[in-house]
Amino acid sequence: MFSIKTYQDRRDELQNKVFEGILLFLGNTESPMNFKDNVYPFRQDSSFLYYFGIQEPKLAAVIDMDENKTLLFGDELDIDDIVWMGSQESIKAKAEKAGVSETRSFRKLAEYIDNAKDADRKIHFLPPYRHDNKILLSELLNRPINELNPSVEFIKAVAAQRSVKEEQEIAEMEKAVNITNRMHLKAMEVARPGMKEYEIISAIQKVAADEDCRFSYPPIVTIDGQILHNHFSGNTLKEGDMVLNDSGIELPSCYPADLTRTFPAGKKFTSLQRDMYNIVLKSFEESQRIMKPGLNYKEVHRRACEVLVAGLIDMGLMKGDPEEAVEHNAHTLFFQCGVGHLMGLDIHDMEDLGEQYVGYTKDDPKDQETFGWKSLRLGKPLEKGNVVTVEPGIYVNPQLIDIWKKEKKNEAFINYEKTEAFRDFGGIRIEDDFVITENGHALLGDGLIKTAADVEDFRAAHFHG
Repeated sequence: MFSIKTYQDRRDELQNKVFEGILLFLGNTESPMNFKDNVYPFRQDSSFLYYFGIQEPKLAAVIDMDENKTLLFGDELDIDDIVWMGSQESIKAKAEKAGVSETRSFRKLAEYIDNAKDADRKIHFLPPYRHDNKILLSELLNRPINELNPSVEFIKAVAAQRSVKEEQEIAEMEKAVNITNRMHLKAMEVARPGMKEYEIISAIQKVAADEDCRFSYPPIVTIDGQILHNHFSGNTLKEGDMVLNDSGIELPSCYPADLTRTFPAGKKFTSLQRDMYNIVLKSFEESQRIMKPGLNYKEVHRRACEVLVAGLIDMGLMKGDPEEAVEHNAHTLFFQCGVGHLMGLDIHDMEDLGEQYVGYTKDDPKDQETFGWKSLRLGKPLEKGNVVTVEPGIYVNPQLIDIWKKEKKNEAFINYEKTEAFRDFGGIRIEDDFVITENGHALLGDGLIKTAADVEDFRAAHFHG
C-alpha cells in the first residue's frame, strides 16, 4: 500500500468531481476454478485498489458525500478461518492504513444501501464486470441485471483521475518494466531449436516468481507471431523460426509492465527477417518519437502505419503512396491491430469502465469496423502523466491474404503476386512502455535491447547449443 495520505487525497479529489449521493465500490471475491475451495489467484478490483489499497476478497466501500464519511464493509476472520489460514491483519487495521476509520460487517452493506434508497439518494456505481458483483448489485438495488445502469458521472471522474499517474505509480511501473526486461533477456538466453514454447514460458515465469511477481496477462510466446494473441505454446522451435515474446509481470502492488520482443530461434535472423524486422523497428521509433501532450494518439497509430507501408513498398509487398494507402486502410492486411493502449493498474487501463469514456470522446468516437482502428484502444489527445504502450508489428496471415485477394481488395496498393512468397513468414512485434511528460515522453525502465544487431549479438553470446 501507499501512504494513508495517498488514499485520502485520491478520495477527496474524487468527491470534488461527484457532488452528491453515495459512491459504491465493490471489491472482488475469490472465484472457484472447479469447486468452491479451489480458487483462482485473487486479484483485487483496480478502482477499489486505487482508492482503498486493500488486497482482500469480499470487501465493499462507500464514500457518502451527503454525510461526509467513508466506510469499509468486510468480515473479520472467525476461528474456522484462523484454523485454516492462521491469524491475519484485521480488516479494521487495513482500513486504518487507507485512512478509513469506520468499518462494518459485510452484511450491513445491504442495510446501508436500503436506507439510502428509502431516502431517495443517488447511488453511484461503476460497471460490474464479474458475475458475482453483477448479482450482488442486482440484489442491493433491486433491479434486474440487464437494467443495471452505472453512473456515467462516476465513470468519467474515475477515468480522469486514474489516467494521470502519480510519481509513485510511475516508479512502481518502472520496477515492473525492469523485472520484465530481465524476463525477456532470459527468454532470449534460453531459447533453442528443439525446445517447446512452453519451456521458454517456464524459464521466464521463474524470473517473475523470484521477484514475488506473477504474469500481468497470459504470456504470448510463439513461433506463430502472425496470430495476434496466440496462447498456444506447444510448438517446437526450429532453425529459421522467429520467436515472438509478448509478456510482462505484475508487482504485488498490482502495477504491471507490457513488453514485446521478437528474436530468431537460432543465432541470427534470415536476411528477409532482418529486413522486415527493421521496418517494424523504424515504425516503432518514428511513431513513439512524436508522442507529446495534446497529440491525439490516433496520430501515433497513423504514423506507425505510414512507416510500415513505406517499408513494405520497399519490399515489394505494397505499392503506391503510403499516406494514401493508409487512408484506404490497405496497411491492415499486414497490421491488423492498434499501435498501443493506456496502462496503469490494469494492463489495458480501465477498460472495465468502458472504452468510450476512457479511450475516446463523444465527439470523436472509435471506428468500430476497420481492422487496426477498431482495436485501437486509445484515440484521444495524450496528457502529461499518461502511461502508454507503443507496439507496431507486421503480421502475415495467409487466411486474410486469401480473402482480400479473392475480393481484389485494395489491389491498387497490394502486390498480391508477391504476397504468395510471404505466406509462411509469421509475425514481428516490438513493444515498450512510455510515460507522457511535460514536453514529450520518456521510456519506462532502463531499456531493453531492440535492434536486430543487438538481439543477434546477445543470442550469439548465450548460444551454446
